[in-house]
Amino acid sequence: MFDRIQRLDDKVIDNIIKYRSPWKNRIMIAASSAGNLGLIWFAISMPFLIYPPWRLTGANIIFGIAFTQLLCEVILKRIVRRERPVWHLSDEEQLIHRPKYYSFPSGHTTASFAVVAVALFRCSLITIILISICAVLISFSRIYLRVHYLSDVVVGMFLGFIFGSTSVFLFNKFIAGFLNAIL
Repeated sequence: MFDRIQRLDDKVIDNIIKYRSPWKNRIMIAASSAGNLGLIWFAISMPFLIYPPWRLTGANIIFGIAFTQLLCEVILKRIVRRERPVWHLSDEEQLIHRPKYYSFPSGHTTASFAVVAVALFRCSLITIILISICAVLISFSRIYLRVHYLSDVVVGMFLGFIFGSTSVFLFNKFIAGFLNAIL
């Protein structure tokens, strides 16, 4: 089964490469960079944190990212230890720096879809749509740039949504009351 998944992953990357262009490369590099260290998600959480009625949403976004990254980056990647597709490329074929850490699941994607999950529970429809578009663009950029396989991203979407939803439950149960008392 894993061989079939790997063949599909390789086929997807090979097909995406055919459609690269300089302007698409710039867009995908920018999208991927926005997801580095969850920067875009922290930036998006700032207006929520500033506006008092939305503070719990902003705090839940940050908690969701931290919870998800702990499970994904610290635990899962070190267990699975999957090599990245970019590790097999020459320096001339790379569009961004080679990431040092393992591939499965995509950390950019898990963080992005954790925020999507939090938004689904806490935000308006337009906010959910905008966050979802951003999350999909970041996730696709990771395949386009050959730093992740399709399966890394698909599983990252699923896990991000599960971890993000779980973070809402944990946040509501253990953190929201405390924050309401001090804010």
